[in-house]
Amino acid sequence: MSKNTLSEIRKNISQYIGQEVIIKADRGRRRSINKEGILDKTYDNIFIVKVVDNDQERHLSFSYADLLTDSVELKLKEDKERIGVI
Repeated sequence: MSKNTLSEIRKNISQYIGQEVIIKADRGRRRSINKEGILDKTYDNIFIVKVVDNDQERHLSFSYADLLTDSVELKLKEDKERIGVI
């Protein structure tokens, strides 16, 4: 994986901080996550999505490499546009 590609993904995602997103992540062995939340923060290696489950706020973290390998899919909630892909 190229650092340039990961930095481009990070720049792309940084534009959408504070917006509602839909996240779909494969966690292996037939386990997957489908959540709606708000793109909260971006860091050098990870990004954080804030979700509310059963009136409890949680923060889920994912790496940019997860987006690159398609184990995580991130879409805007309003228009279902996929973000974080090059």
